[in-house]
Amino acid sequence: MTARPQPTPDETLGAGIKAAGELRQRAVDVARGGRSADAIKLLHQALRALPVTSGNLDATAVRIRVLSTLAYAEAETGSVDDGLVHLGTASDLVRGLHSGPHRLALQGLVEHQHALILLRQGRTADSLELFDRAIPLLERAEGTPAGNPQLLVSAIMNRGLTYITLGDPGRAEANMRRCMALAVAAGMPQEKAKAQSNLGDVAQLVGDIPSALHHYGEADRAFRTLAPGLVPRTQIDQARALMTAGLADEAARHLDEALPVLREYRISQDLAEAEVARAGAALLMGDLTLAKQLAGSAYRRFVKRGSAPWAEVAALTKMRAEATATLAGRSTAATPAKAASLAERLAAVNLVDEAAMATMLAVRLALRRGQTDTAETLLQQVPPPRKIAPIDHKMLLRLCRAEVALARGQTRRALAQARAGLTELGAARDRMGGLDLVCGTAVHGLELARLAVNLVLEGARSDADARRLLDWQERTRAQVYRYEPLPVIDDPELASRVSELRSVTRTVQQARLERRPTGYLERRMTALQREVNRLGWHTSHWGKPRPVSSSGEVIERLGDRAMISFAGPGEDLAAIVVSGGRTRLFRLGSQEQVLEVARQLHADLDALAPDDLIAPLVNAVSHSALHRIATLDQQLFGPGRIPVELLEGRELVVVPFGGLYSVPWESLPTLHGRAVSVAPSATAWVSAAEAEPTAGRVVLVSGPELPESVLELNHLREVYPDAVVLQGEQATSAAVLEAMDGAKLVHIAAHGTHEPANAMFSRLELADGGLLAHEVARLHRSPEHIVLAACELALSHIRPGDEPLGFAGAMLASGSRTVVAAVNRVGHRSAALTMTDYHRRLASTGSAKDLAETMTDYHRRLASGTRPARALAEATAADPLRRPFILLGAG
Repeated sequence: MTARPQPTPDETLGAGIKAAGELRQRAVDVARGGRSADAIKLLHQALRALPVTSGNLDATAVRIRVLSTLAYAEAETGSVDDGLVHLGTASDLVRGLHSGPHRLALQGLVEHQHALILLRQGRTADSLELFDRAIPLLERAEGTPAGNPQLLVSAIMNRGLTYITLGDPGRAEANMRRCMALAVAAGMPQEKAKAQSNLGDVAQLVGDIPSALHHYGEADRAFRTLAPGLVPRTQIDQARALMTAGLADEAARHLDEALPVLREYRISQDLAEAEVARAGAALLMGDLTLAKQLAGSAYRRFVKRGSAPWAEVAALTKMRAEATATLAGRSTAATPAKAASLAERLAAVNLVDEAAMATMLAVRLALRRGQTDTAETLLQQVPPPRKIAPIDHKMLLRLCRAEVALARGQTRRALAQARAGLTELGAARDRMGGLDLVCGTAVHGLELARLAVNLVLEGARSDADARRLLDWQERTRAQVYRYEPLPVIDDPELASRVSELRSVTRTVQQARLERRPTGYLERRMTALQREVNRLGWHTSHWGKPRPVSSSGEVIERLGDRAMISFAGPGEDLAAIVVSGGRTRLFRLGSQEQVLEVARQLHADLDALAPDDLIAPLVNAVSHSALHRIATLDQQLFGPGRIPVELLEGRELVVVPFGGLYSVPWESLPTLHGRAVSVAPSATAWVSAAEAEPTAGRVVLVSGPELPESVLELNHLREVYPDAVVLQGEQATSAAVLEAMDGAKLVHIAAHGTHEPANAMFSRLELADGGLLAHEVARLHRSPEHIVLAACELALSHIRPGDEPLGFAGAMLASGSRTVVAAVNRVGHRSAALTMTDYHRRLASTGSAKDLAETMTDYHRRLASGTRPARALAEATAADPLRRPFILLGAG
């Protein structure tokens, strides 16, 4: 038997070096994909493959590379100190090398890894100094066999991240742009995606949330193909941007997807950051228990890693939750001393904005205890906000200044702070893209707005005070409706995603009916909704802001109409009534009692909707609904409330509040048969009333599985003989959108669904699936007058700041003048009868003999701004309980 030749010592050394190098490269690839724990295992295998001692340059170089990579991986998953030990060993080995390109490259690697660990630890200034040392070393090694283009790209990118942390967007963007150019030239798509994600951080730093979401979205798509393990990191960044825009629920969904993956990968830094971000989302959503729990967990993780600055950030998030509970009288955990102590710790680690936030919490807690002098002293310690300070920090500073002024009895100064803060918030809102982003920003000014309106309301005694209160209401409510929509930028990708979403949604509905599993389809539907949102957010800014209408402008525009604008900043409900050129204030008692009756009425009318409801049930529910209606009418118009004589002989504009958006106003006895227009704000009504009438076409649409709509359309064809008619297979989303664009009047008879969790995905069911609010909000020219003969599409999801948003609201915000829709479920037969009656009255014709004059008469009457509301009042008067339609906008 022939003996195998034994490898020579040199061959053994060479094999070990080669194996270690391959294992290290695999570890780098795994770590770049976000799986640091798996990378550590590979790196320890690499160290075992190398000889313990060797004077071989290649072996030493590989050991330095392995130790440098292991240092960062250990710091990410365990302790920073453990990582730095490995880095110290690598540094000692570098010092033993001869001068030359190899030493330059390896020294640059060690300096870079050290800088990166310190950056993740929160020691930003120290990390920048190291990056500035590492990059020139790596640049000098380029063009030699020792050069490492990928490491150079990473170093420049990470220096850019350091500038982001330091609040220097100019230098940060310059580094990211250079990084992207180098990555493209060297064929490194993953590094390009990372740099693009970091450009999102730069955009977020300067308050450009639509651009930030665009960059994050592009990076997210690249990572899902190139490095799925990096997707959770991008979701954390996306969530932070969404919270800046006030979309806490959407941010929470991103983070709830990321957290399980991060726990699986054991990336302790990212996991802790995700917990802090999720705690912030919970705080915005009012879930203080979850916010404290997650912030506490993140704090413990950061302490274990040795990340002191990040640990203090987690402590601040927990303090915010405790302070919120304390200020609401539900806890005593937060004190001015604790908040001030936290501010000192944050300042000690150079977290300037965070230290200011903690000090401002101390100010508010001191005021809660009646310690005005202490609060004022603390407030003087808060520096003016930096230009790039987060909008919630700016709003909190304005709120603190206003509350201190109020404690000193300085009402004017308090209102001046509120006015300035709301102006700053408006500037942030003006940069948003998409209705939901514009709408969401109101959350950051909610407390400031309440303070101002409450302050004016408490002191209101005269007509002048009532006008002043109306002015403040208009500054603080339904701001999404004061934008003049800009021309929409066509986006084929967005159109493709919407089309797929329509198809998947329809398949899900069918599968549910057939009791088939829908798990995968629902996950795909959620992913598509997110993609549609993302694309809609950054395609363009939503619109050009219009000035808020003053009380004088509202009075002038109303003419002989009356307006009731409800307000409820505190526990009581109030109403400002504008009538006959005068403005009066009426206090209506407990807000909760009124809103509870409105909720009960809404439930009754929903139960009454089916056409085939048996007579005993109709009688029982009708009796209950009539009782609720009578109660609500007394609460609003009874003795000592809004005097009915102020409304006599006048058309009425109602600006609701909260749950009052769901009230079918003509059902109330006081308003029965009266022409009523509903608007989210007086400014929104003025904008709608001043909209230029168009001379477009009439469009009639009938959706599927709605037999009554066929008969309804036949009647409407008699009223509008020249109308464009889409029904059956012709009534596709694309055909309907094309016909709606620039139309004078659009009538759609179709099943409708209001989605309270995400109102922009409320939909009308057409031949090829649901037509989304997202789509109608992006028409180039919204129809002047749209009638939605479908269930509950006048419903809105009420966002913080009394910002209502839904299908009908999206039409109004997009430029439609008049939107008729139901606030409840409504039977198909009742809807058909109501709408046929409405259109006949609208066109003032009941027979074919006047058809030649119908359209001319319609255009003339609609231009007058009064006829639609009158026509709807008469059409619903016959059966107000089963015809719960309202007119939104100007009628």
